[in-house]
Amino acid sequence: MGCSKWRAAFNFGHLKVHSKLPVFFTMIILFIYLFYCLNGYCESLPRPVYDQRSNLQTKIIFKDGQETEQLGAYNASPVSLVREQLSDLTNSDPPSNNISIANNFGNKKFPQAIIIGVKKGGTRALLEFLRIHPDVRAVGAEPHFFDRFYEKGLEWYRNLMPRTLEGQITMEKTPSYFITKEAPRRVFSMSRHTRLIVVVRDPVTRAVSDYTQTLSKSPGLPSFQNLAFRNATTGLIDTSWSAVRIGIYAKHLENWLRYFPMSRFLFVSGERLVTDPAGEMGRVQDFLGLKRVVTDKHFYFNQTKGFPCLKKPEGSSRPRCLGKSKGRPHPQIPSEVLLRLRDFYRPFNLKFYQMTGHDFGWDQMATHQSS
Repeated sequence: MGCSKWRAAFNFGHLKVHSKLPVFFTMIILFIYLFYCLNGYCESLPRPVYDQRSNLQTKIIFKDGQETEQLGAYNASPVSLVREQLSDLTNSDPPSNNISIANNFGNKKFPQAIIIGVKKGGTRALLEFLRIHPDVRAVGAEPHFFDRFYEKGLEWYRNLMPRTLEGQITMEKTPSYFITKEAPRRVFSMSRHTRLIVVVRDPVTRAVSDYTQTLSKSPGLPSFQNLAFRNATTGLIDTSWSAVRIGIYAKHLENWLRYFPMSRFLFVSGERLVTDPAGEMGRVQDFLGLKRVVTDKHFYFNQTKGFPCLKKPEGSSRPRCLGKSKGRPHPQIPSEVLLRLRDFYRPFNLKFYQMTGHDFGWDQMATHQSS
């Protein structure tokens, strides 16, 4: 009997010792943590939002998976740099919970400027060049609101836009707007003050580039000449083929001029965007009321691709060039086919020159062989 009581007391004491061990080890860990923090070893803890990316001149930001250089080292004003820093935090996926409180900076607004056309004219290059300006905030993907998703409503459209601060411009680009019959009325209903940018290119070269892109997706496509002509013998052009129809710029512009005055338009030369990107970007920045931040110091000509690229941002292993879908070699098109197509476009080009007050010189140039 006495042995049983002694054994029970021993087991109870053993359990009490075991229950105190976790508490004992927890206290040891806490003491070690406090000791390290008091001696300055806690610097790796997350910093406040305002302290992140404080070095504006050397940081690289990511937009739609691509690296772009922060322009603090160039001509941007300190106010513009702060705007860009805060706005970029709100328009990128937050890497940690620390960034979430920055989502309240800025507001989502309807775009004050839209690149409305044209397909295969150089709209992607223009948008990417503009996006390095600290006072431009643009949607990366094409929203296609005014041609495909208008029934979703303006609030849906506005929610697609990035947040902007005071003084920044919201932009988007969807090149199919220019040829969409309903688009001018719909844009006008949103705002009659919208600035409209149209990137145009020699319509013959543009048609071949359009065909090249489609051919890359559908290798079994008929030949260019079979699609371009209704009747190869008579040389009658098939204007129902979109690759041809898009290049009748004067016709599409007439539709837009029913709603917007010519002063709301800027026509950018796709050819000059290749040969003199800084010059064309100067015109674009002036049209948008922006300081000329994007200059020739940002560009270099890529001989392999055949068009300009943005110079390598600091901290990046490579410069920023457009993707593999740009710069494809064109298929060989019979010269007589191109001449017939050029004759077809000539009266439309002349009318377009008169409407815009600018001679783009397409009738004097040879057809380029890259898209």
